[in-house]
Amino acid sequence: MSEPLLTIDDLRVSYRTGRGDVDAVRGVSLEVRAGEVTALVGESGSGKSTVAQSTIGLLASNGRIAGGSIRLNERREGVTDLVGLSERRWRGLRGRCIALIPQDPGNSLNPVATIGASVGEALRIHGWRDRAKVRARVLELLEQVEIDDPATRAKQYPHELSGGMRQRVLIAAALALEPELIIADEPTSALDVTVQRTVLDLLDRLREQSGTGLLLITHDLAVAADRADALVVMRGGTVQEAGPAASVLAAPAADYTRALLADAPSLTRVVEREPVVVAAGERPLVEVTGLRQEFRRGAGREPLVAVDDVSFAVARGTTHAIVGESGSGKTTTGRAIAAFGHATAGAIRVGDVDVTGLRSARDRRAFRRSTQLVYQNPYGSLDPRQSIERVLEEPLRNFGIGSKADRAGRVAQVLEQVALAPEIAQRSPRELSGGQRQRVAIARALILQPELVVFDEAVSALDVTVQAQILRLLARLQAELGLTYVFISHDLAVVRQIADTVSVLQRGRQVEHGAVAQVFDAPQHDYTKQLLAAIPGASLREDNAS
Repeated sequence: MSEPLLTIDDLRVSYRTGRGDVDAVRGVSLEVRAGEVTALVGESGSGKSTVAQSTIGLLASNGRIAGGSIRLNERREGVTDLVGLSERRWRGLRGRCIALIPQDPGNSLNPVATIGASVGEALRIHGWRDRAKVRARVLELLEQVEIDDPATRAKQYPHELSGGMRQRVLIAAALALEPELIIADEPTSALDVTVQRTVLDLLDRLREQSGTGLLLITHDLAVAADRADALVVMRGGTVQEAGPAASVLAAPAADYTRALLADAPSLTRVVEREPVVVAAGERPLVEVTGLRQEFRRGAGREPLVAVDDVSFAVARGTTHAIVGESGSGKTTTGRAIAAFGHATAGAIRVGDVDVTGLRSARDRRAFRRSTQLVYQNPYGSLDPRQSIERVLEEPLRNFGIGSKADRAGRVAQVLEQVALAPEIAQRSPRELSGGQRQRVAIARALILQPELVVFDEAVSALDVTVQAQILRLLARLQAELGLTYVFISHDLAVVRQIADTVSVLQRGRQVEHGAVAQVFDAPQHDYTKQLLAAIPGASLREDNAS
């Protein structure tokens, strides 16, 4: 095909709001060619997903295409202008000609429908009536996306599959009718690096076999560097830079592209952290010894062993990272340290407190004055009905600390510590960006002046620019306040930047442990080597090194 498969020219999209129309996309142009990948890169709010939704006719009800054209040049029907199509015409195109792989399989798969039903839905919508043929095609698709035992998996429900498997199910559903164009909207942003690589490798193979064009939407320039033929960088609804991916990344012309490259942890030149000087004979703040955590699974069934014989120590004022894939026991270990779970065996000591010996709710509550936990999703952990001031005051009220005036002063102080403006205190969580909400979650953890903070994937869902800001904030707070961190993450590039020591967990067991530089530069275990090899952006790092 001489012409591009998809051509977007001068696209303009606006949303109706109570304060008037908001221009979300202004003059965006791009192309996707058959068998190639065009990556659309930018931070949250840049307009990437709005472009995708416009391309597949799924704009929100208050959105409208204000100008420009979107043309699909398909083999069967030639060039079709997608702007202004009727819903009936869209139903004929979606799935058959254009398919979408959404970001979150947890929200995109019907929880009460089997995997087989979800994959076969597009077939039924497009007129497949023979149940045997639908079933055969579903099993073929599940096998194509390398899901083991397709016949069994087809009968299961989404909650019975891992995140990586659920994402493969979405890919299988998108491929059901062999569309010519696939739009992948952040398809791997919530996945572990090894699963991310597997999913992207799968998309590459399928694209090469079928000649499908791929519009890949991502905030991760490292992923784009590895996978894209063409690159379009967006910010604030406009295109900052576009061209062949290799050319744009080798010599970016836009300041924003250079900033994205500088902030991407997997592309950033490693600067070794200054070692923390520990006084001779000083006892570590955290000591975990032989930790084992089992979960009961019902009568007659063996308990699930989530963590088995994990041991490490964390010196005061340092950061210890716990890394591994989903299901490796990272979060279970972190929650045990913060006294949100009862260890089956082993010992945990934080300061002078035997955490495994805390049996009463009162004792665990008192312990959390000195140890705090920051979750992955700040929006889910902040009460949407309360103002930020009330959210931050809550720990002080719970412990009966200070007068109302004292608490207000402490709220103002902690907002300043996390670089948030004082007026943020009067807003609600929904009025803040993701980065601002995460700063509020950190402020809430700090307001009790703890010694230890456990971060559970606290930056994994953030754009690289916001992520870099939060990482710099954590480093500054640690230096200023002498904080000790346990940092749980599946992103080894982030861990290299922030941690002093690291434990690598696989299926609940600690397979490697030591100083970050030692583990990253000379990994001893094959699993650690696999994790490191899966970090995206290898091609660009090699180019920069040479």
